[in-house]
Amino acid sequence: MVCAVKKLFFVVNPCAGTRKANKYLMKIVSVFNRAGYDVITYVTQCQGDAQKVVAQRAAQMDLIVCCGGDGTFNETVSGVLQSGKEVPIGYIPAGSTNDFANSLKLAADPVEAAQQIVQGEVQHFDMGRFADRYFSYVASFGAFTRASYATSQSLKNTLGHVAYILEGIHELSQIRAVSVTAEVDGEKVEGPYIFGAICNCTSMGGVISLDPKLVDMQDGKFEIFLIRAPKDLSELGECIHALQQQQYSCRMMTFLSGSHIRIETEAPMTWTLDGERADAGRIVEVENLHHAYGLIR
Repeated sequence: MVCAVKKLFFVVNPCAGTRKANKYLMKIVSVFNRAGYDVITYVTQCQGDAQKVVAQRAAQMDLIVCCGGDGTFNETVSGVLQSGKEVPIGYIPAGSTNDFANSLKLAADPVEAAQQIVQGEVQHFDMGRFADRYFSYVASFGAFTRASYATSQSLKNTLGHVAYILEGIHELSQIRAVSVTAEVDGEKVEGPYIFGAICNCTSMGGVISLDPKLVDMQDGKFEIFLIRAPKDLSELGECIHALQQQQYSCRMMTFLSGSHIRIETEAPMTWTLDGERADAGRIVEVENLHHAYGLIR
């Protein structure tokens, strides 16, 4: 009796990060082959390509693995959700910052990450629905948000986290407070804010980090983090100190958790979803999709 060969769809973003993973592709495929997988490799051509092809191929696959940055991972998971097929996902992080992978402590070495995938177990994680799009770890607006999608790939490749910090510092002179009304599971807060994030991670662009003890990526809830506009240098200093010490319960910050979030602003805003630009209207509804997908780790 001949056992059926397992099919693995391997999505590779060749431009991710410093392109370090590209030279290990044969070793990665070999790891999958030895684990009994027939590997079909697809090299992405442009933004949105991964989601489109995964949505088309997911139903025929036993496992889908992506190699790239957080944006590639977002597209891969979005494609699986779009397909309606429950197929496990593996992630080989190869981006500039790898916020999501770092939050999960996935292996940074590409070959080791592949080995973890074939030896690991499926765990189910939450996904965010933002209008008609998805995000795996953060939807944010305001200060530092632009840095995640506006920093050039060459600068990201050269400086990694530092590139985001430099771009974020450059933005400080352009920061404008936004009048925001946020409703989180029925609890309402409002005020002038310079930054807001709906997140399911411990790191955002190398600029802001959350205490891992406060973040559970499988509990059906997001952490909502808002930074008030400082009125003077004293309040700005207080805000910076609180961020450095991870002290989120202070007068400059609002920290909540919830499953359903409604954000209303006085004018349409630009957001980022997992580091990619997203334009939105004055009112945004965000929903936590509990245990939406299975990730092997």
